[in-house]
Amino acid sequence: MEEYVILVDKNDNPIGKEEKVKCHLPNGKLHRAFTALLFDKEGRLLLTRRSSSKMLWPGDWDGTVASHPRESETYISSAERRMPEEVGIPCKMDYLFKFEYHVPYKDIGSENEMCGTLIGIVDKNAKFSLVDDEISELKWITPKELIFELKDNTKIYCPWMLIALYLIPLSKKDALQKFNEIFKDWTQKEIRETLEKAIKLHLPDNNWRHVSD
Repeated sequence: MEEYVILVDKNDNPIGKEEKVKCHLPNGKLHRAFTALLFDKEGRLLLTRRSSSKMLWPGDWDGTVASHPRESETYISSAERRMPEEVGIPCKMDYLFKFEYHVPYKDIGSENEMCGTLIGIVDKNAKFSLVDDEISELKWITPKELIFELKDNTKIYCPWMLIALYLIPLSKKDALQKFNEIFKDWTQKEIRETLEKAIKLHLPDNNWRHVSD
């Protein structure tokens, strides 16, 4: 069965729907998506490695779960639905912010998305169950470890994940207060400077922006 995604304008207003595959071609239309970030209580981020069968960014490291809302869903409800489907555990999510970006992948396709960003907190000993055709591996990472990785391996980290982490300081005020202890190390100057350089490598034309709610 063909999967459809929600087409949106620059203000995230729905304007129709289109086949998911068509929206990920080189000139794909702007559509709604989400990236969900799971942290443990110590502030480590759970990364997932995209399956080698993926059309775009196969084998690269991503935030915990990235997917697309359905027509009847919010960003939060879509992430809460998708989390157990991809990593095998339920998790309550909180909304942080959204951003728009457009980045090509070689000559194969592109991401052209209005991307809601969500956060969830899970126990570091949670038992995950991965979906083979979506995720091949997972790992926990600290900000310092990510800084070290990005200095030599920037290209193996998905651009939307880097943008989402960079924009954490622009999260809704209630979320910043609620997750202050989680975010404090992810908003330090060194990690932000490293993320900014990594984003520039993926999107040299700066074709991305924070979108106000």
